[in-house]
Amino acid sequence: MVYLCILILQFIKLQYIMQTVFSRFVKEQRKKINITQKQLSVKAGVGLRFIRDLEQGKKTLRLDKVNQVLELFDHEAGPTRLMVRVYRRETALNE
Repeated sequence: MVYLCILILQFIKLQYIMQTVFSRFVKEQRKKINITQKQLSVKAGVGLRFIRDLEQGKKTLRLDKVNQVLELFDHEAGPTRLMVRVYRRETALNE
């Protein structure tokens, strides 16, 4: 039980870090090319509210839309080894 609590806390911490990384990255890249949130939303093909939510670190965002934005900066989001390991641990604990 303690292990599960620690795992959940680590996952929550990972989520917070990823939110911060995404939001900071997108905002910095947007400012580097000197465009507004509205201009970025048009270029990426997503809504202005989505860009605002992304830059503010909203917890739940659609990965396909995040990747539409990141594609403009030659980046992509997806599972990494760390995330896959956490997922495998959770799956093993639930079986």
